[in-house]
Amino acid sequence: MAPLLRTAVRKAGWRLVPFLLLLYILAFLDRVNISYAKQAFLRDTGLSESAYAFGAGIFFAAYALFEIPSNLALSRVGARRWIGATMILWGLISAAMMLAHTAPVFYALRFLLGAAEAGFFPGMIWYMSSWFPAATRGGIFGVFYFGAPLAQIFGGPLCGLLLGIDHAAGFRGWQWMFLIEGALAVAVGAIACLYLTSRPAEARWLEPGERAVLEAQLAAEEAGKEGGEAHSVLPAFVQGRVWRLGLIYGLIQMSVYGVTFYLPSEVSALLGRNIGLVVSLVSAIPWVCALGAAFVVPRLARWNGRRGLTAGLSLTVAAVGIALSATPHATLGLVALSLAAAGFIGAQPIFWTFPADELSGPSAAGGIALINSIGAVGGFLAPNLKVWAEHVSGSPRAGALALATTTLLGAILLGLVRDPSRRAA
Repeated sequence: MAPLLRTAVRKAGWRLVPFLLLLYILAFLDRVNISYAKQAFLRDTGLSESAYAFGAGIFFAAYALFEIPSNLALSRVGARRWIGATMILWGLISAAMMLAHTAPVFYALRFLLGAAEAGFFPGMIWYMSSWFPAATRGGIFGVFYFGAPLAQIFGGPLCGLLLGIDHAAGFRGWQWMFLIEGALAVAVGAIACLYLTSRPAEARWLEPGERAVLEAQLAAEEAGKEGGEAHSVLPAFVQGRVWRLGLIYGLIQMSVYGVTFYLPSEVSALLGRNIGLVVSLVSAIPWVCALGAAFVVPRLARWNGRRGLTAGLSLTVAAVGIALSATPHATLGLVALSLAAAGFIGAQPIFWTFPADELSGPSAAGGIALINSIGAVGGFLAPNLKVWAEHVSGSPRAGALALATTTLLGAILLGLVRDPSRRAA
């Protein structure tokens, strides 16, 4: 990489990635904080486990429905305005969760939250692909993926503290949690409208030469992509590899949310304590392991040159961890949950290098959104599959084993994905 280009990429990294990471932390926290509120929320509202599973999962039904149009709008409107506006909207909806005292209101707000967040994550993948050359994307995606574990490491204890503000001003702790964390998203969304730069050509914080060399490198990579017609989104929807990647991502997301929506409750059961600050702190341990995996696994893939195989092995570790997590032994259970979180977090930044490498322009925006939409279906299926398997079998282990099986299938398919460079060879 030429020195001037390296300087431009480094400046862009320091300017954009920490802020994008903050946005992802808040987005992930607002979609999963229901897992920390679960015990108190179900107790106060009288909702059932099945209602919780459906409400947790319906977020992803809306996410899947609205993701493609939302992401295409982002590519037309620009990241600065679109991301900031959608973040303000989902923050307001998340805060309104404090009013979810009945099942219909719970379902409606979770659905609206999914619709509001729909364009965020694929938008971030597309946005970073519009800023960083292919040689640097794996590392950038890896840093961005710190957001999920960081949301749990710091957000979990925050949820625990807020749950302790019980009966203040007549509100329960879970109501304060939704209100305060939603307000944080609104505030940061307003800042995003002012802070983000939609594309390198508009970056006044880069020197003219840096803007030019970065734009030229990105344009050259776009021109060299296979099947990436810049004038149309349609090619992405008829490409078999896009649908294959979507299936794999759906299976990955089943592992992610099959664990995430129940991890605080499982730790609570292992420790024999209600969810609060102590349980939230212990629940952060698997995400510390995931943070390490997000750093190590993409670098291991770059070192050995076998991205699909490395990501597949990482996801296999997640399958083993999920299978072992249904244990009454506290230490083994915590180790198993740590393996699961590390495995599925480590695999995902590698996974996203495949569509980013192969799609360009509006085709990339549409293709990435389609893949993430299919992944959202996995997020909807995971909690419902867990509850269904346990109900049908009468065994609390059945849900974990069902999710471990789907995760292992995803690992096999991911291990078979070949790099574009290897296909060309």
